Amino acid sequence: MRTSSTIRTRVTVKRTTRAAAALAAGALALSLTACGGDDDKGDDSGDKGGGTKQPGASVTLPKLDGESLSVAAVWTGTEQKNFKQVLTEFEKRTGAKVTFVPAQDPIINFLGSKIAGGAPPDVAMLPQPGAIKQAVDKGWAKPLGAEATKELGENYSQGWQDIGKVGGKQYGVYYKAANKSLIWYNARVFENAGAAEPKTWDELLNTAQMVYDSGVTPFSVGGADGWTLTDWFENVYLSQAGPEKYDQLAQHKIKWTDPSVKEALTTLAEIWGKKDFVAGGASGALQTEFPASVTQTFTGGDQPKAGMVYEGDFAQVNIGETKAKVGTDAKVFPFPAVGDTAPVVSGGDAAVILKDSKAAQALATWLASPDAAAIQAKLGGFLSPNKSIDSSVYPNEVQKKIADALIAAGDDFRFDMSDQAPQAFGGTPGKGEWKTLQDFLKNPKDVAGAQAKLEADAAAAYGG
Repeated sequence: MRTSSTIRTRVTVKRTTRAAAALAAGALALSLTACGGDDDKGDDSGDKGGGTKQPGASVTLPKLDGESLSVAAVWTGTEQKNFKQVLTEFEKRTGAKVTFVPAQDPIINFLGSKIAGGAPPDVAMLPQPGAIKQAVDKGWAKPLGAEATKELGENYSQGWQDIGKVGGKQYGVYYKAANKSLIWYNARVFENAGAAEPKTWDELLNTAQMVYDSGVTPFSVGGADGWTLTDWFENVYLSQAGPEKYDQLAQHKIKWTDPSVKEALTTLAEIWGKKDFVAGGASGALQTEFPASVTQTFTGGDQPKAGMVYEGDFAQVNIGETKAKVGTDAKVFPFPAVGDTAPVVSGGDAAVILKDSKAAQALATWLASPDAAAIQAKLGGFLSPNKSIDSSVYPNEVQKKIADALIAAGDDFRFDMSDQAPQAFGGTPGKGEWKTLQDFLKNPKDVAGAQAKLEADAAAAYGG
């Protein structure tokens, strides 16, 4: 998720039959609506240390005059700018000074170099459950204290709390989430093509052909960022192979040479392998970063470079960089059902403490509060798993419905497969799953070769 949008915002949460149906139903309505330290010792330092709760605030924070801390994240552009507003409010309420530290992908490697140099950030926003576990295993991460844990318990479903735990201890606050089972489309292109929103994969292929016949390339693919390709695969695989197989592959209990993987890759090739269906063909897609894949879909009048682009709700940040209006010019439909049930995927970033202190614990408490989430929610391009925020704060009906659907899913979700994997396989540019799927985009006829490479890399990363 790396650019001005929540690019790798990943925790890719996939709900099973019951929740998927509810989420899909909610998402189907989207395009119809126009837009308008302490460890767990029960420390009560938030109150005993001069903590205050401002009028209208939901959270009590300590006074931290003279304290300073740093927060590292891979966010850039608008996403970074909006998050800084959240940090500024924390500064106003506590008196602390917070510095944002721009990080590079993979963030675990970035943090490793900072720690080796003796200058780790106080808090890091980690985009993968696997990264949280790595930080714990390396002895970098510190458990959340009583106040942060309490705030988390009041505002998050048990499932969202559990994904921030390692060995039964709470380490992460999932501040940011994303629904990543959405396809955004240029409403004018669809109107000119006489196309309707598809509900199944076959209907998607038919819609793509109609868009192509109207003179516009159907899909924009941000292939320069390998994570977008893993998301394509995961949506197809979850819907086609089902949640049980998905769980097995995520844990490497079945191999990537399994027939279910072959079937998913073969299905993906129905789009990726048709050069006229992808803007710029494979070579063009592999040179297109995620932000450009979105903006080129909503610029160019009647002749944009593509009619559709797949990715999460955070694409709204990039759409906002064009003249297109979400809900009117830019509409969205759920990723179509490839199998019996449409997939539903979500992503997220968790705040993890690396240098334990009263200030770091207070920041974690703040990020677990609805007060913090509401600030960024109002700015757009942001989705919170915090169930205590009023969804009316979201800037348009599209985002509001996506947020309501996420909360309605409760605990019934699954993680992004690549985010569960060791980072060497599922989260490193130029390596593992990212690189192999980029190679597959270039040569989608080589299904067996892609499977063999994926399995070899997975076996090495998972340790056999």
